[in-house]
Amino acid sequence: MLTDDQLLRYHRQILLPTWDIAAQSQIASASVLVVGLGGLGCPLAQQLTLAGIGRLLLADFDRVELSNLQRQMLHHDADIGRFKVESARDSLLALRADVVIDILPERMDEARLMQALASVDAVADCCDNFATRELINRCAWALKKPVISAAAIAWQGQLSVFDATQAESACYRCLYPESDDAALTCNDNGVMTTTVAVMGSWQAQEVLKVLTKTGESLCGQLLLWDGRVNEVRRVRTPRDPACPVCSNQGD
Repeated sequence: MLTDDQLLRYHRQILLPTWDIAAQSQIASASVLVVGLGGLGCPLAQQLTLAGIGRLLLADFDRVELSNLQRQMLHHDADIGRFKVESARDSLLALRADVVIDILPERMDEARLMQALASVDAVADCCDNFATRELINRCAWALKKPVISAAAIAWQGQLSVFDATQAESACYRCLYPESDDAALTCNDNGVMTTTVAVMGSWQAQEVLKVLTKTGESLCGQLLLWDGRVNEVRRVRTPRDPACPVCSNQGD
């Protein structure tokens, strides 16, 4: 049940034909794990907080550096040296005092990740390396928790949803069977401030859609965006029948 203050705060969302009090109540009681509080995690967490999410569990072992401030909007000059999850928590609570923010300022191993996933409804993959993405994929698939995964570099972004409860869903390993942490990185190739802002906000929108089953999610599809020409493409992502993670699961 939403309070009078919540009804007033989220009135503009509740007015939407495809978003009513029931949907707003769903996200008010929902919990999301955000892995990575960098360029993608900051706008995603900000938008989920403003939209009315009930609880965020923030996981990141990195500390704020000066080079982060160009694109990571939840961190500020005074936060340099602090854990990113701490500065992000403070910024989010300044936006909305009643959101529940729990933090994990640690490197996640499989046991810790499984424990964190068990307490949430969905996970937002905002990390920047294949090893962590694969770990998230494997653990979330085992627990049947939807993964909303985004990536950004230079002017380009990618976004998809991997959901073991949906028959049409591939998993992350289906799309990327070979890990390659020597692939393109923002450290080596740069990233535009607006690229992560766009992709993080898009990712937050997918989280809200998945939690409330509103509209058409990107489950079974990969969205590709090129900000230089504002071109958006969507491609189908069928499940790989030989995938070691999802081939015998997800029914």
